[in-house]
Amino acid sequence: MTEETYTLVGVYVSRPVHDDLAEYLYDEAGVVDLEEYFDPSASEPPVGDPGADATAALIESIVSEFASLYDEADFEAARAVDPDAFVLRHLAADPDTVANAREQFQAAGTIQNADLRTVHTAIFDAWLTRRGAR
Repeated sequence: MTEETYTLVGVYVSRPVHDDLAEYLYDEAGVVDLEEYFDPSASEPPVGDPGADATAALIESIVSEFASLYDEADFEAARAVDPDAFVLRHLAADPDTVANAREQFQAAGTIQNADLRTVHTAIFDAWLTRRGAR
């Protein structure tokens, strides 16, 4: 029997969105250091890891709510972020969910004529705001 694992997905977010995301994941799953929690060079995180389960639920929620999050997202504010002020963070999710998320983010980037940093920041900001975490 093989252990079920998640796939890592990289997201670029502004520092304020990162900080709120880190606080949310600390509250939800006890993730103390989001920057170091998922190492992309290590093996993929197992299902059952509290931090991985929390980020998997977060990504699943973003995918399922994407259309309304897109409508709520402030893309102009995300565009105004200095290009050097984004940070890359890795989150874990089900492989199919990761594929769906990538497709949705790419489509939003095409529609908005924006890079993925802008789209990730705007969508994650909308998701965190909806949950009262911003």
